[in-house]
Amino acid sequence: MIRRRIRRAVPLCVLSAGLLAGLLPCATSVAHAQTGHAQTGTGPARPERGPSGDEVAQGPGLPTGHLRTDASLSDVAGLSDKDVWAVGQQEAWDFWRNRGVITHWDGSSWGEVPIRGDATGAGHLRSVAAASPGEVWAVGDGHDGLPYLAKGSIDGFDRVSVPRLRTGDWLGGIAASSGRVAAVGSRDGQVFLLSSGGAGKGAVWKTGQGPGGALYGVALAGKSDGWAVGDSGDGPLAMRLAGGGWKRADLPRIKGGFLRDVYAESRKRAVAIGGVYRDGKISPLVLDWDGRRWKRAKPPERHAELYGVTGDGEGVFWISGYDPARPAEGFLLRYDGDRWTRLRGQTSGADRKVRLQAVTHVGELTMAVGHMLDGKDGKERYTDLVERFGPPHALAAR
Repeated sequence: MIRRRIRRAVPLCVLSAGLLAGLLPCATSVAHAQTGHAQTGTGPARPERGPSGDEVAQGPGLPTGHLRTDASLSDVAGLSDKDVWAVGQQEAWDFWRNRGVITHWDGSSWGEVPIRGDATGAGHLRSVAAASPGEVWAVGDGHDGLPYLAKGSIDGFDRVSVPRLRTGDWLGGIAASSGRVAAVGSRDGQVFLLSSGGAGKGAVWKTGQGPGGALYGVALAGKSDGWAVGDSGDGPLAMRLAGGGWKRADLPRIKGGFLRDVYAESRKRAVAIGGVYRDGKISPLVLDWDGRRWKRAKPPERHAELYGVTGDGEGVFWISGYDPARPAEGFLLRYDGDRWTRLRGQTSGADRKVRLQAVTHVGELTMAVGHMLDGKDGKERYTDLVERFGPPHALAAR
């Protein structure tokens, strides 16, 4: 089971409708939490208190990435509860000063890891994937107009040169296993896929294009299976890796639907998440793969924005997002294929909105990253945010 990530461009159907508020900068913010707000159900949520399945958010004082002005975290990937990686950006509103950030959690604090030997520098980094402690990948934008691809470890990162990339290409998601890496995005209005079977300097990179649209998230499962998801401009889109190539998969027809992220537990189980844009509002979209076909699941929220998904490899999935009904709280959904549980952080205060853009699950720890948007005085300010959820005994130990 391989963790992938994501993605966070404005979906084509939303972009064409002009619904941009809150979706363009992928920022992040300080974590708030509390011991409560767990609700579950397949329809309207109802209270739940399970002795082992009860997850709560960590209380005040939660560490953040300690990023600078208008900072954001777009994605997170964990190898263990003491080895977690996150990527994003600082100076999100300044095109010239905008700088990509790679930061690492060692179990007690976050620390920025440098990108070496690149004069132009990284812009917004959207996605991170960790194959091992010595092989971590990140993708996003380069200030030279090319997509930015970097590989490294706790000792630092180096930009990876891929001659097949060209100006105008866009990469939004990356997934990696030992010796394998796949990144997805768009090129010339069509879905774009970049892959390699090796991680060294002599690695051979392959590119491919598919139907019209864009891909935002990608996941690898096993040695030769994987999924990439996005949208075609008027509906959700998925590509499957099988037999060494990518082919478009059959999905339920959902007008205005889009997919942002996917988690592949195995060849027979995967979950993809996104939304449906209709009448100026976004409702959640969750698709469940059972090994034969994708079926639409029914989360309890009528209106919510879903951004990231992860799992524990045993049938439980966590989905991060934003709840417009309670905008000042961090928002997660836990899904086991049948039951839904809402997990919420502590209220961040008036005039603030919290969006959790991505989530990872390692051990007993569920960690989500995103941003807090402060709209006080009519000015929008972003602060990086990290939320941690888990059983009370596990959080008390940290």
